[in-house]
Amino acid sequence: MKEIKSIIAAYDKIDRATTQAALATVVRVEGSSYRRTGARMLVIDNGEWVGGISGGCLEGDALKRARLAIAKSTPTVITYDTTEGDDFQIGVGLGCNGIIDVLFTPLDFCDQNNPVEVLKSCISAARQTHIIITVTYLQGDWKAISPGAVINYTGETSLSVFENKLVEAQLVKHIAVQLTENKSSPKCILVEEGNRLEVFIEILPPEINVVIMGFQYDVYPLSRLIKELGWMVTIVANPQKINTHIAAVADRVIAPEFFGKLQIDQHTVIILMSHDFKTDKYNLPLVLATAAPYIGMLGPRVRSEKIWGELEEEGVSLSTEDKNRIYAPIGLDIGAVTPEEIALSLAAEVRAVLSKRVGGYLRLRKISMHDRE
Repeated sequence: MKEIKSIIAAYDKIDRATTQAALATVVRVEGSSYRRTGARMLVIDNGEWVGGISGGCLEGDALKRARLAIAKSTPTVITYDTTEGDDFQIGVGLGCNGIIDVLFTPLDFCDQNNPVEVLKSCISAARQTHIIITVTYLQGDWKAISPGAVINYTGETSLSVFENKLVEAQLVKHIAVQLTENKSSPKCILVEEGNRLEVFIEILPPEINVVIMGFQYDVYPLSRLIKELGWMVTIVANPQKINTHIAAVADRVIAPEFFGKLQIDQHTVIILMSHDFKTDKYNLPLVLATAAPYIGMLGPRVRSEKIWGELEEEGVSLSTEDKNRIYAPIGLDIGAVTPEEIALSLAAEVRAVLSKRVGGYLRLRKISMHDRE
């Protein structure tokens, strides 16, 4: 989400009277790659660019490809194969051992359905998961759609542009599966009479929102790190007690009495770090009543267990499901000591939990880091 916002900000600053631009989007990855599907790079015809489609090894060639797409006014898919030893193959010697398809789309500033405008509409909409369908290849007779077209899917009627009920039905099935898996993926649909359609179906969830219930000094380094990651920061505390530096970093500061009005979904995590036993004990039942998949409690294990025990004695029972959402002590075991290191440990655990990973050493991982197409 951070990359998308940076691209939108750069796009909005373009002098449209004198400048042209293209968007490069990774639409398929086979094997290993530094960036995954959905990675983007805005290229301006003066050579400036924002975002990235690799670790820097393909961007040079991508600049040329984007300018060519602008000159031809035609979207083009380019395949970068880093598995081959061909001296003429861009990416040879990188050792990435992957194949990457990148769609280069010239941007028509007058088209409200160009890919950046579609992204803008998603970002400005209410907090929800968006589905974006990008047409990458067409074979046969397609009257109302062309390669490079982008559709913001809001329901089955969004697919009427394909003018083909078989295609619409198959896309609906693919979207349902990908929503369940929370995974973006390219798809190929074969239609009668030799028509063929290739699309990239992107599942674009809302940005992670970290709700911090506390206002002590260690909230500041945590908030800064969260913002650097491109996540949202919501502070729940008395606004009059919050340091101005913390307030300046946070997206929102709300008083505790308005906590119940927050929109808390599966992409929201809550951290109890008031450094006050009674406050954390009071807040825990409140946050357990939400849909937050991650609830962190700062402090040693014995402190958290004491809170749970007292709540049980007072008739507030914690179910197994509740305890599975609670992470106490908070963070990954990296030997963190300073507030900055603790923030790193905490953010890494949040990312691991939301990704359904265990946070171990990658060198001990027996399977690929990412799902393989």
